[in-house]
Amino acid sequence: MNRTETRTMTGNLLAGKTAVISGAGRIQGIGRATARLFIEHGARVALLDVNEEEVKEAAHDVAHGEPVALGVRCDVTSMESCLAAIGQVQKWSASGGRIDVLINNAGVTQKISAADITLQDHLRITDVVLRGTMQLSQAAIPTMRSQKAGSIIAISSMSAQQGGGVFGGAHYCAAKAGVLGYTRALARELGPDGIRANAITPGLIVTDFSRTSTPEDVLHSAAGSWPLGRAGSASEIAGACLFLASDLSSYVTGSTLDVNGGAYMR
Repeated sequence: MNRTETRTMTGNLLAGKTAVISGAGRIQGIGRATARLFIEHGARVALLDVNEEEVKEAAHDVAHGEPVALGVRCDVTSMESCLAAIGQVQKWSASGGRIDVLINNAGVTQKISAADITLQDHLRITDVVLRGTMQLSQAAIPTMRSQKAGSIIAISSMSAQQGGGVFGGAHYCAAKAGVLGYTRALARELGPDGIRANAITPGLIVTDFSRTSTPEDVLHSAAGSWPLGRAGSASEIAGACLFLASDLSSYVTGSTLDVNGGAYMR
Protein backbone atom coordinates (compact mmCIF):
# COMPACT_ATOMS: atom_id res chain seq x y z
CA MET A 1 0.00 0.00 0.00
CA ASN A 2 1.26 3.46 -0.86
CA ARG A 3 2.08 5.30 2.36
CA THR A 4 -0.31 8.16 1.49
CA GLU A 5 -3.17 5.92 0.34
CA THR A 6 -6.39 6.50 2.26
CA ARG A 7 -7.68 3.49 4.12
CA THR A 8 -11.44 3.00 3.99
CA MET A 9 -13.55 0.79 6.20
CA THR A 10 -17.26 0.36 5.74
CA GLY A 11 -19.72 -1.41 8.00
CA ASN A 12 -22.48 -0.79 10.47
CA LEU A 13 -20.71 -0.40 13.79
CA LEU A 14 -22.41 2.89 14.72
CA ALA A 15 -25.88 2.42 13.25
CA GLY A 16 -28.43 4.67 14.95
CA LYS A 17 -25.83 6.56 17.00
CA THR A 18 -25.24 10.31 17.15
CA ALA A 19 -21.65 11.53 17.48
CA VAL A 20 -20.22 14.96 18.22
CA ILE A 21 -16.69 15.81 17.06
CA SER A 22 -14.92 19.06 17.96
CA GLY A 23 -12.16 20.56 15.84
CA ALA A 24 -13.73 18.99 12.75
CA GLY A 25 -13.47 21.76 10.18
CA ARG A 26 -10.01 21.24 8.67
CA ILE A 27 -9.91 19.61 5.23
CA GLN A 28 -7.14 17.15 6.12
CA GLY A 29 -7.79 17.00 9.84
CA ILE A 30 -8.48 14.12 12.19
CA GLY A 31 -11.96 15.46 13.00
CA ARG A 32 -13.21 15.48 9.43
CA ALA A 33 -11.67 12.08 8.66
CA THR A 34 -13.38 10.64 11.75
CA ALA A 35 -16.72 12.16 10.81
CA ARG A 36 -16.45 10.59 7.35
CA LEU A 37 -15.67 7.14 8.76
CA PHE A 38 -18.42 7.33 11.37
CA ILE A 39 -20.98 8.15 8.68
CA GLU A 40 -19.77 5.16 6.67
CA HIS A 41 -20.61 3.08 9.74
CA GLY A 42 -24.15 4.40 10.09
CA ALA A 43 -23.77 7.32 12.52
CA ARG A 44 -25.18 10.81 12.31
CA VAL A 45 -22.37 13.23 13.06
CA ALA A 46 -22.30 16.80 14.34
CA LEU A 47 -19.05 18.52 13.36
CA LEU A 48 -18.00 21.39 15.64
CA ASP A 49 -15.41 24.07 14.97
CA VAL A 50 -14.79 27.71 15.79
CA ASN A 51 -14.83 28.62 12.08
CA GLU A 52 -18.51 28.42 11.11
CA GLU A 53 -18.02 28.63 7.34
CA GLU A 54 -15.33 25.94 7.39
CA VAL A 55 -17.28 23.51 9.57
CA LYS A 56 -20.47 23.85 7.54
CA GLU A 57 -18.47 23.07 4.41
CA ALA A 58 -16.94 20.08 6.21
CA ALA A 59 -20.40 18.74 7.10
CA HIS A 60 -21.52 19.12 3.50
CA ASP A 61 -18.37 17.34 2.32
CA VAL A 62 -18.74 14.25 4.52
CA ALA A 63 -22.53 13.92 4.11
CA HIS A 64 -22.60 13.55 0.32
CA GLY A 65 -26.03 15.13 0.13
CA GLU A 66 -27.58 12.97 2.87
CA PRO A 67 -29.06 14.45 6.10
CA VAL A 68 -26.45 12.71 8.25
CA ALA A 69 -24.09 15.57 9.17
CA LEU A 70 -24.48 18.92 10.87
CA GLY A 71 -21.93 21.72 11.00
CA VAL A 72 -22.07 23.79 14.19
CA ARG A 73 -19.95 26.73 15.25
CA CYS A 74 -18.51 26.08 18.70
CA ASP A 75 -15.78 27.88 20.61
CA VAL A 76 -14.74 25.28 23.18
CA THR A 77 -13.16 27.98 25.37
CA SER A 78 -16.67 29.33 26.02
CA MET A 79 -19.00 27.26 28.20
CA GLU A 80 -21.95 29.15 26.76
CA SER A 81 -20.89 28.18 23.25
CA CYS A 82 -20.42 24.52 24.27
CA LEU A 83 -23.88 24.35 25.84
CA ALA A 84 -25.47 26.02 22.82
CA ALA A 85 -23.75 23.62 20.42
CA ILE A 86 -24.82 20.52 22.37
CA GLY A 87 -28.36 21.89 22.55
CA GLN A 88 -28.39 22.38 18.79
CA VAL A 89 -27.16 18.83 18.25
CA GLN A 90 -29.88 17.43 20.52
CA LYS A 91 -32.59 19.19 18.54
CA TRP A 92 -31.11 17.77 15.34
CA SER A 93 -30.56 14.24 16.63
CA ALA A 94 -32.88 11.66 15.11
CA SER A 95 -32.78 9.53 18.25
CA GLY A 96 -34.67 11.65 20.76
CA GLY A 97 -31.85 14.02 21.61
CA ARG A 98 -29.29 11.31 22.35
CA ILE A 99 -25.56 11.94 22.18
CA ASP A 100 -23.82 8.60 22.03
CA VAL A 101 -20.24 9.65 21.26
CA LEU A 102 -18.22 12.77 22.04
CA ILE A 103 -14.75 13.26 20.56
CA ASN A 104 -12.71 16.07 22.08
CA ASN A 105 -10.43 16.85 19.16
CA ALA A 106 -10.15 20.67 19.13
CA GLY A 107 -6.59 21.83 19.61
CA VAL A 108 -3.94 24.44 18.91
CA THR A 109 -0.19 24.25 19.30
CA GLN A 110 2.89 26.43 19.44
CA LYS A 111 6.51 25.43 18.97
CA ILE A 112 8.49 27.52 21.43
CA SER A 113 11.17 26.91 24.05
CA ALA A 114 10.03 26.44 27.65
CA ALA A 115 11.92 29.53 28.81
CA ASP A 116 10.12 31.74 26.29
CA ILE A 117 6.51 30.73 27.03
CA THR A 118 4.51 33.71 28.23
CA LEU A 119 1.36 33.60 30.33
CA GLN A 120 -0.57 34.59 27.23
CA ASP A 121 0.98 31.68 25.30
CA HIS A 122 0.15 29.28 28.11
CA LEU A 123 -3.47 30.38 28.36
CA ARG A 124 -4.02 30.31 24.58
CA ILE A 125 -2.94 26.67 24.36
CA THR A 126 -4.45 25.32 27.57
CA ASP A 127 -7.77 27.14 27.10
CA VAL A 128 -8.44 25.20 23.91
CA VAL A 129 -6.74 21.88 24.65
CA LEU A 130 -7.54 21.29 28.32
CA ARG A 131 -10.28 23.71 29.31
CA GLY A 132 -12.05 23.06 26.00
CA THR A 133 -12.00 19.31 26.60
CA MET A 134 -13.45 19.80 30.07
CA GLN A 135 -16.17 22.25 29.04
CA LEU A 136 -17.47 20.34 26.03
CA SER A 137 -17.50 17.16 28.13
CA GLN A 138 -19.44 18.96 30.86
CA ALA A 139 -21.98 20.10 28.27
CA ALA A 140 -22.56 16.54 27.01
CA ILE A 141 -22.34 14.54 30.25
CA PRO A 142 -25.88 15.29 31.56
CA THR A 143 -27.39 13.82 28.37
CA MET A 144 -25.17 10.74 28.53
CA ARG A 145 -26.02 10.27 32.21
CA SER A 146 -29.74 10.47 31.49
CA GLN A 147 -29.45 7.79 28.84
CA LYS A 148 -27.06 5.68 30.97
CA ALA A 149 -24.65 5.26 28.08
CA GLY A 150 -22.01 7.11 26.14
CA SER A 151 -18.43 7.09 24.92
CA ILE A 152 -16.14 10.09 25.45
CA ILE A 153 -12.89 10.06 23.46
CA ALA A 154 -10.12 12.62 23.89
CA ILE A 155 -7.38 13.21 21.35
CA SER A 156 -4.18 13.74 23.34
CA SER A 157 -0.68 13.42 21.89
CA MET A 158 2.49 11.38 22.06
CA SER A 159 4.05 14.69 23.14
CA ALA A 160 2.25 14.28 26.46
CA GLN A 161 3.98 10.97 27.08
CA GLN A 162 7.54 11.80 26.10
CA GLY A 163 7.75 15.53 26.79
CA GLY A 164 7.60 16.78 23.23
CA GLY A 165 9.25 15.66 20.03
CA VAL A 166 6.21 16.10 17.79
CA PHE A 167 4.85 19.63 17.38
CA GLY A 168 4.32 21.69 20.52
CA GLY A 169 6.22 23.31 23.32
CA ALA A 170 6.16 22.49 27.03
CA HIS A 171 2.76 24.15 27.56
CA TYR A 172 1.26 22.01 24.78
CA CYS A 173 2.78 18.86 26.31
CA ALA A 174 1.38 19.82 29.71
CA ALA A 175 -2.08 20.53 28.33
CA LYS A 176 -2.20 17.23 26.45
CA ALA A 177 -0.98 15.38 29.56
CA GLY A 178 -3.78 17.08 31.47
CA VAL A 179 -6.22 15.71 28.93
CA LEU A 180 -5.02 12.18 29.76
CA GLY A 181 -5.54 12.72 33.50
CA TYR A 182 -8.92 14.36 33.00
CA THR A 183 -10.11 11.52 30.77
CA ARG A 184 -9.11 8.89 33.34
CA ALA A 185 -10.93 10.84 36.02
CA LEU A 186 -14.05 10.85 33.84
CA ALA A 187 -13.74 7.09 33.35
CA ARG A 188 -13.61 6.52 37.10
CA GLU A 189 -16.45 8.92 37.93
CA LEU A 190 -18.82 8.16 35.06
CA GLY A 191 -18.39 4.39 34.78
CA PRO A 192 -21.34 3.69 37.13
CA ASP A 193 -23.50 5.70 34.72
CA GLY A 194 -22.56 3.49 31.79
CA ILE A 195 -20.28 6.12 30.26
CA ARG A 196 -16.84 5.12 29.01
CA ALA A 197 -13.96 7.61 28.63
CA ASN A 198 -10.73 6.89 26.75
CA ALA A 199 -7.89 8.80 25.14
CA ILE A 200 -5.91 8.42 21.93
CA THR A 201 -2.30 9.56 21.67
CA PRO A 202 -1.38 10.10 18.01
CA GLY A 203 2.23 10.24 16.97
CA LEU A 204 3.34 12.07 13.84
CA ILE A 205 0.21 12.35 11.70
CA VAL A 206 -0.02 14.07 8.32
CA THR A 207 -2.80 16.65 8.74
CA ASP A 208 -3.34 20.36 8.11
CA PHE A 209 -2.11 20.74 11.70
CA SER A 210 1.27 19.16 10.99
CA ARG A 211 1.75 20.50 7.47
CA THR A 212 1.48 24.14 8.53
CA SER A 213 5.25 24.42 8.59
CA THR A 214 6.49 20.98 7.46
CA PRO A 215 6.06 19.38 3.99
CA GLU A 216 4.58 15.89 3.90
CA ASP A 217 7.73 14.22 2.53
CA VAL A 218 9.74 15.71 5.40
CA LEU A 219 7.23 14.31 7.91
CA HIS A 220 7.59 10.82 6.45
CA SER A 221 11.36 11.17 6.43
CA ALA A 222 11.32 12.19 10.10
CA ALA A 223 9.44 8.99 10.91
CA GLY A 224 11.71 6.80 8.81
CA SER A 225 13.56 5.26 11.77
CA TRP A 226 10.37 4.19 13.57
CA PRO A 227 9.16 0.56 13.31
CA LEU A 228 6.53 1.30 10.64
CA GLY A 229 8.85 3.71 8.88
CA ARG A 230 6.37 6.48 8.06
CA ALA A 231 4.09 9.14 9.46
CA GLY A 232 0.45 8.23 10.00
CA SER A 233 -2.72 9.48 8.33
CA ALA A 234 -5.82 11.12 9.76
CA SER A 235 -7.85 8.10 8.64
CA GLU A 236 -5.73 5.85 10.88
CA ILE A 237 -6.63 7.95 13.92
CA ALA A 238 -10.24 7.81 12.76
CA GLY A 239 -10.06 4.02 12.87
CA ALA A 240 -8.94 4.14 16.50
CA CYS A 241 -11.83 6.49 17.28
CA LEU A 242 -14.24 4.06 15.62
CA PHE A 243 -13.05 1.24 17.86
CA LEU A 244 -13.48 3.29 21.03
CA ALA A 245 -16.85 4.68 19.92
CA SER A 246 -18.33 1.30 19.04
CA ASP A 247 -19.44 -1.70 21.07
CA LEU A 248 -16.22 -3.44 20.07
CA SER A 249 -14.69 -1.62 23.05
CA SER A 250 -17.62 -2.06 25.44
CA TYR A 251 -15.30 -3.12 28.31
CA VAL A 252 -12.63 -0.50 27.63
CA THR A 253 -12.52 2.64 29.75
CA GLY A 254 -9.79 4.76 31.28
CA SER A 255 -7.37 3.58 28.60
CA THR A 256 -4.81 5.40 26.49
CA LEU A 257 -4.59 4.01 22.96
CA ASP A 258 -1.21 4.74 21.34
CA VAL A 259 -1.39 5.24 17.55
CA ASN A 260 2.15 6.21 16.64
CA GLY A 261 3.69 3.62 14.31
CA GLY A 262 5.83 2.29 17.14
CA ALA A 263 7.57 5.61 17.81
CA TYR A 264 6.82 5.39 21.53
CA MET A 265 6.34 2.10 23.35
CA ARG A 266 5.33 1.58 26.96
